[in-house]
Amino acid sequence: MSEETKSLNFIEHIIEEDLANGMSKNDLRFRFPPEPNGYLHIGHTKAIGISFGLGEKYNAPVNLRFDDTNPAKEEQEYVDAIKRDIAWLGYQWASECYSSDYFQQLYDWTIQLIKDGKAYVDSQSSEEMAAQKGTPTEVGTNSPYRDRSVEENLDLFQRMKNGEFEAGTHVLRAKIDMEDPNMLMRDPLMYRILYAHHHRTGNDWCIYPMYDWTHGESDYIEQISHSLCSLEFKPHRKLYDWFKENVFEYSKNEFPLQPKQREFARLNLSYTIMSKRKLLKLVEDKIVSGWDDPRMPTISGLRRRGYTPTAIRKFVDTVGVAKRENVIDVSLLEFCIREDLNKTANRVMGVLNPVKLVISNYPEGKVEMLEAENNPEDANSGTHEVPFSRELYIEKEDFKEEAGSKFFRLTLGKEVRLKNAYIIKGENVVKDEDGNITEIHCTYDTDSLSGSGTEASVRKVKGTLHWVSTAHAVQAEVRVYDRLFSDEAPGNHKDKDFMEFVNPDSLSVVNAFVEPYLTEAKVGDRFQFQRLGYFCVDEDTTADKLIFNKTVGLRDTWAKQKPKPVQNNPKPQNQQSTRPAIEEIKKLGKKYTNYPAEKQEITKAKIQELAEKVPYEDLEPLFATATKKAGTRIAAMITLGVLLKNGQERNENINDFIAKALDDKNDLLVAEAQQI
Repeated sequence: MSEETKSLNFIEHIIEEDLANGMSKNDLRFRFPPEPNGYLHIGHTKAIGISFGLGEKYNAPVNLRFDDTNPAKEEQEYVDAIKRDIAWLGYQWASECYSSDYFQQLYDWTIQLIKDGKAYVDSQSSEEMAAQKGTPTEVGTNSPYRDRSVEENLDLFQRMKNGEFEAGTHVLRAKIDMEDPNMLMRDPLMYRILYAHHHRTGNDWCIYPMYDWTHGESDYIEQISHSLCSLEFKPHRKLYDWFKENVFEYSKNEFPLQPKQREFARLNLSYTIMSKRKLLKLVEDKIVSGWDDPRMPTISGLRRRGYTPTAIRKFVDTVGVAKRENVIDVSLLEFCIREDLNKTANRVMGVLNPVKLVISNYPEGKVEMLEAENNPEDANSGTHEVPFSRELYIEKEDFKEEAGSKFFRLTLGKEVRLKNAYIIKGENVVKDEDGNITEIHCTYDTDSLSGSGTEASVRKVKGTLHWVSTAHAVQAEVRVYDRLFSDEAPGNHKDKDFMEFVNPDSLSVVNAFVEPYLTEAKVGDRFQFQRLGYFCVDEDTTADKLIFNKTVGLRDTWAKQKPKPVQNNPKPQNQQSTRPAIEEIKKLGKKYTNYPAEKQEITKAKIQELAEKVPYEDLEPLFATATKKAGTRIAAMITLGVLLKNGQERNENINDFIAKALDDKNDLLVAEAQQI
């Protein structure tokens, strides 16, 4: 693919404008400022990607700063987890900072604000202060303590610091304007009394600065050039600037640069909770096994489930930087991990719901070591051996005694191919006293071994099955995960608790059989179980027990379950209400080459989803699409890739279409053909 110059996002435009107006590139400095009160989740990856991405783009330092101002909810465990997750994503921070390191400086500045009449101690209850705050349409009223003398305020604040008062008896407020239209400017709190052990400062302090006061001044101390935060902080910008500009007068010689706050839309994901408070409830109520449960949207959970840094960073890059809030379909995240693992994961065979298959005409006691390609997407991945014998395990779902014409797996009297092995034909079954099938008996074509070069080896049959030799099968526990919530927006129902939407079937544990090659697998290794999906080795694995987590299936099964939106103006019954999938694919392909890279990825995911509904007979006519219609041919190639993965046998027309595409001048088409 020819390299494209990406258009700048709005934050980059701001930075470029600042540089053009005289800011030195050496003054650029960014930060990622998490609160250590929980584990990072997928929503944080956008903020991480933006700040660290700008650092990489401009070769500028990026600080990792922990805004640790609430000791009641913060723990060292969270600090360690955050550092581990950011490093795993592949980012390096310039300095590791803590807002608690600035407590003394913040206190000293506060004393100066009090002396200048810009802060005062309020001794009202929280309820009284809330009542005086006013509303967005009604101005607030001044506290009766607002006009305390400087001397009294200094004395009370010092005594607050000395621990002479109970929590809740006094607070320190900035003296700004109780009539300001922005309610955050109506004398906001700066300090409260809190008797709690801090994970870094211990019991040195019993007054703790509020977030709005601490956050901006920490940016200022670190000389952050651009303070980037999510949209909910946009109303806070006015207060951010007020604090910053007042403190600047005290320290402009030591800290000459004033940070600039700018906001972006945070990452919202369907079927996902992004609140750390709600995620903590899932942990505390033991709905999940911990913060790193593979069903959790935490980075730790995604890592344990088998997600890769490459896939997550690609997802964040594809989503892009926006000014408006929106909800991203979780299927895009799943598409990104499928695409990455398709390139990197070795192919193996595992049977999750086994039934015995006996090849009656295969010699008893005979074992063949067959060659299996590790990864057809990677020419350097090599091969491994798979033992083949008379008795095998296959999936129960891959056999029906009686099946219709559209069932392309094993049935009596019909042929299928065993992956990397022979063509077999169903003959009869053995059942137990309850009528359950315990054995399937078949015969094999002795000359049909895959790759042997015989005429029978290239004979076409419609289905291909995975299998494991019973004598060599290795038992493994497989944890099959589904989405943790059954609702697209579990946290957005005003009249319902998000816990009502927990999916009771989000985890099932099965005892499976896998090929012996996997006994060499290490914790964290990722594989494609052919025809089933992508799996990784869980950290609970021991020398005696293999445990796999299902990362994601080979296709989006949830797309079929989504209810169709109700139309306000339904079409007449005699009018076709839905277009065939192939027509939708053609429509998506028409403008494919005109889209930026981000939209191409999203469009590709839509085409792959639609391709699940396309029979080969509908696709083949697109092989003859005119050369100038590159987008349609690209869409056809993407669709073909899905069909081939689902068991479509290659034929002369397919091979010819791929060969012509590889010689095409369009780099996008060539890239898709190379993947096939």
